[in-house]
Amino acid sequence: MDIRIMGRETLRVFTNAVKAAALIHLFSTNFFQFNETSGDSMLPTLQVSRDFCIVDKRYRYGRGLRVGDVIMARKPSMPEQWVCKRITGMPGDIILIDPSKDTLSNLQLDGDEENLKLKELKTKEEQENQKNFDQYVIIPEGHCWVTGDNLSHSIDSRTYSVLPLGLISGKLIYGWYIPSFFNFKQHYLRKMDNSDLDIDIDIDNEL
Repeated sequence: MDIRIMGRETLRVFTNAVKAAALIHLFSTNFFQFNETSGDSMLPTLQVSRDFCIVDKRYRYGRGLRVGDVIMARKPSMPEQWVCKRITGMPGDIILIDPSKDTLSNLQLDGDEENLKLKELKTKEEQENQKNFDQYVIIPEGHCWVTGDNLSHSIDSRTYSVLPLGLISGKLIYGWYIPSFFNFKQHYLRKMDNSDLDIDIDIDNEL
């Protein structure tokens, strides 16, 4: 084969490959993206590993989002990292910083009187921490409040405060749990429902 013909053919293949890569990048940037999630902060909605999600990029920068949506965003304190959290507050909402710090955790049973009494916090540091978590915050414009579904194992707005809407990459619309797919189990592909936090997630928890 003539060298010139081989060169043109190689150039054509390379050009088509570049066009295909650009088209895929354009699609994943502006429409839909397929990502793997990891970590236990979103249990039981998302599994610790081998759970994938379809991200709708049309919700970038907070467009059309509401309380209860599960989003993918850059972590404010470490922008090189991505996080997957649920929106629990939108601009103008008044949010209790940490609803998991229930006041019942500071109660103990008095066996003699058979009633509940306040358990004294051991140190001034614990008192200050409890005071901080009991405070409320008003979500400013252009921001939202996000938390993991597994509150006891999640680093979220309770740690790095409000999340700028500009850091949101998209909204999770489907989860795809790979082990269930290969084992022909049901519900390997499930929709990320949103009913303003009254959410019924039907998921196979067997790893």
